[in-house]
Amino acid sequence: MAQETELKLALFARDLPRLLAHPLLAAQEPQRQRLLNTYFDTPDLVLMRQRIAVRERRVGRRTLLTVKTAGASAGGLSRRGEWEGPTQTGELDFPSLVDDAALARALTRLKPRLVPLFRTDFTRRSWLLNHDGAAIEVALDEGRITTRPADTRGTRQEPILELELELKSGPVDALLDLAHTLALGPQGWSAQGVWLYPSDRSKAERGLALFLGHTPEPLREAPLQLPADGDPVQAFCSTAWACLAQLQGNVLGLLQTPGTGPLPDPEYIHQARVALRRLRTGLRLFRPFLPRRFSAHWSAHWQTAAGQLGDARNWDVLATTWLPQLLGEGPQAASLTRWVDQARGEANQRARQALTGPAFALGQLAFARALLALQGQAPRTGQPALTDWAHATLQQRHRSLQREVRLAARQAATERHELRIELKKLRYAQSFLSSLLPPKRRGGASLKRAQDVLGTLNDLHTAQALLASAPPPAGRKVIGRLHELMAVHLAELPGVQQQLLRTIAAWD
Repeated sequence: MAQETELKLALFARDLPRLLAHPLLAAQEPQRQRLLNTYFDTPDLVLMRQRIAVRERRVGRRTLLTVKTAGASAGGLSRRGEWEGPTQTGELDFPSLVDDAALARALTRLKPRLVPLFRTDFTRRSWLLNHDGAAIEVALDEGRITTRPADTRGTRQEPILELELELKSGPVDALLDLAHTLALGPQGWSAQGVWLYPSDRSKAERGLALFLGHTPEPLREAPLQLPADGDPVQAFCSTAWACLAQLQGNVLGLLQTPGTGPLPDPEYIHQARVALRRLRTGLRLFRPFLPRRFSAHWSAHWQTAAGQLGDARNWDVLATTWLPQLLGEGPQAASLTRWVDQARGEANQRARQALTGPAFALGQLAFARALLALQGQAPRTGQPALTDWAHATLQQRHRSLQREVRLAARQAATERHELRIELKKLRYAQSFLSSLLPPKRRGGASLKRAQDVLGTLNDLHTAQALLASAPPPAGRKVIGRLHELMAVHLAELPGVQQQLLRTIAAWD
């Protein structure tokens, strides 16, 4: 079995001329191949559930059978087992290809039930480069995925445009270094660079989603399992990779909606911002174990990235949550709705421009390189036990929250905002470390309720600020109703604060 290690990158058609003009690619004529691929599974998708892909590939007059197994994928980097060899069309001769006897037997038993689910048809331009001590195949794929599910009359299609960097030999970091070099553009300047964005979705995953009719959905945080006897630096890397996956999945989902069409689901921007906040929380949480320059640089970097999405999120919340509740009907309401929709569209367009700029993608590649370097360091001696440190750290954060609760008892907007931020930090920290805690310590219902109430108050305060220059009289009427709602939710705050104090006391 070969171990396939590759970096998959999404890109825009607009950037193709700059990418192909890069000196590293322009220096040699690419090899061109037309690749016709058929992917197989059982009708009940047994292989998909085991994350196994079986593919038959036509290259000219040759036919190749490929089997790929479940692997690890993060930040666009994937490592998985792969077998590939010549075959006859329709043979699916697994024993002669797969040297894992148990897997070969399992696939042979499934063979009578395997049916073609979808096809990928694309042209591949490939270059073999020696870069940074590694041999890397660069493959630019353009084409489409096609499927004709049995329960539908029509054909579903989806375009393919992606760059794959496959490591043939050498260090994994060379893949990210090459991607970074190509993304800088032919002049080596990021402002004129190429948007090369890490993607964890393989063609097989995309094809299966198309076959099943599954549309992309906003990606929420996934449960994190940290080893109780693990090293704090490795624990940080695990949390950072998880946050990066959430960020990248939501950015790619958001950008699938054309900028000139309807606005995308606002949950994409929301979950992208959640991922960025979680990244920043992780950097603060594990700061005692991280290099000082690493922590300072990336904390500032992700804070800037989150700021680029904040305005769009604020207008999304106003337009989709509060305005429908508070606005009546009539010409004045319609005028205010148009005013808000215009401001919201402009804010979303600014966010999209930030996300599709080469600098944003370059930052992701650079962070992935930094994480790989951090993972490669030997554990330092004298590190505390991860479970003991997790409990002590969360206990300290509960005490910090206790101070903020008492300050916020005055119910001033500034103190409420600080309390809300402290709550978020604690909730994200607790989600990172919950696998290291006994079950009775994992609950966070009172924290969530408090965050919801404080979040609502913050939304109402922000909505008032956004509507300050709205056309009257509808704008003034909505602001008045926002004041009324604010009073209702402020009345809940003392009870929420008392519940928080009781939760905090349980940690002492």
